[in-house]
Amino acid sequence: MELTGARWQKSRRSGSNDQCVEVATNLPGVVGVRDSKDPAGPVLSFDAYTWRVFVAAPPRRT
Repeated sequence: MELTGARWQKSRRSGSNDQCVEVATNLPGVVGVRDSKDPAGPVLSFDAYTWRVFVAAPPRRT
């Protein structure tokens, strides 16, 4: 996946917490997800529809 121009963002809810994920939604046709502690590490990619479904899913209660 080509990451040139990716704009990575952490959740506003993460505050100063460094243990979270970052998301790039400005990539053509895909959404990139990476570990904020390892920005040079691997990136997961999802098509935009799959990402929207994931984000919209209600949390599971146990």
